[in-house]
Amino acid sequence: MNSKLVNFIIRKYLKFDHKNPFISISAILAFIGVAVGVMVLIIAMAIMNGTSKEFEDKLFTMNYPLSVYPKFEGGVDKNLLLDLEKKFPNMLFSPYLSSQVMIQGDGSMSGGVIFGVDPKREAKINKIYKKAYDKIDSFKKYDLIVGDGIKKDLSLYSRQKVTLYFTKLNPSGFSMIPQLKRFNYKASFKSGLTSYDSAYMYTSIEALQTMLQKGKTTFDGIHIYSNNPMKDIKKIEKAIPQFSVGVIGWWQQNGNFFSAMELEKQALFLVLMLIILIASLNIISSLLMTVMSRRKEIALLLSMGATQKEIKQIFFKLGIIIGVGGIFTGVVFGFLGMFVLGHFDIISLPADVYGTSKLPLVLNPIDFISIVIGSIVIVLASSYYPAYKATKIDVLEVLRNE
Repeated sequence: MNSKLVNFIIRKYLKFDHKNPFISISAILAFIGVAVGVMVLIIAMAIMNGTSKEFEDKLFTMNYPLSVYPKFEGGVDKNLLLDLEKKFPNMLFSPYLSSQVMIQGDGSMSGGVIFGVDPKREAKINKIYKKAYDKIDSFKKYDLIVGDGIKKDLSLYSRQKVTLYFTKLNPSGFSMIPQLKRFNYKASFKSGLTSYDSAYMYTSIEALQTMLQKGKTTFDGIHIYSNNPMKDIKKIEKAIPQFSVGVIGWWQQNGNFFSAMELEKQALFLVLMLIILIASLNIISSLLMTVMSRRKEIALLLSMGATQKEIKQIFFKLGIIIGVGGIFTGVVFGFLGMFVLGHFDIISLPADVYGTSKLPLVLNPIDFISIVIGSIVIVLASSYYPAYKATKIDVLEVLRNE
């Protein structure tokens, strides 16, 4: 039996069987099931990747790629900053001081963390800060940039005077003496994450040096921008005195969060892959019913010289056509679904929770390849068993009884 005859028989079996419609309906359901499974899996993985990347971009900006911190009291020395800038000219550095403060507007108060930074240095490594800084004509010692959440809570307006309350331990050790200072509100930033927008404030490093009575050569830490922080962290570790200071990456500060998201993604992948597996059971049942209903035809083909390999090939290809056709259709509708969800506001997210109101969609090539390969493996496995059973027909018994 040549390949043309094999293909002819396959085309015949693919046509709707009016005598046994349930067989054809089962095949159609298998096709639709595989297509829907692949489509849902592609869109779900794109949403998981997009959400993870959205949080990663926000956390990357506000947490900085790398940060040098003191292991003991005393801070980070300015000479270390100069030494790092000399050794790593391809990186950007921004020293900072920080403190917890209370901020008071016109009758209302809010708490948060204030960072004293060099405005020009900070603007080079923090794009969220830069957007606010670029709106300002000049930034003086006691000028202030706050998060959008603080601005709304206190109803701040441009050039408004606000009072910041710093706390300092009394020499007797029994009380906290508040220090008050009037700052000039200049602008606000919006990171997209409420936890930062409602807590972070920025002023000049000179202002905090005065308020916290810190020397001009000591910092609370150094923020570092690097294009490849996971690789450069090792270089920084070798260049700093490890007994007094340390370096930490943004992924280490948020390791548990991203580990949880990755675990959820893997669990979702496995659960949705079961949809394809369940749909493939329809391929098995459809092919087995086809084998049972075509027993006489199979027996005749074998008696006329067809080999078991050729019979197996017929049903194996039949299963592959149904399954791979479903996979291809699922891929097409998956990308179409991504396009629709990405360009039309069908689903709106609360920006204060997810960091964006638009549904983020990013399909990782590795995830796409895994979906396609996993689906093909399931389809191949589902097609093999019915094809194998088709070769086990007893020719003499079938021809005698049927």
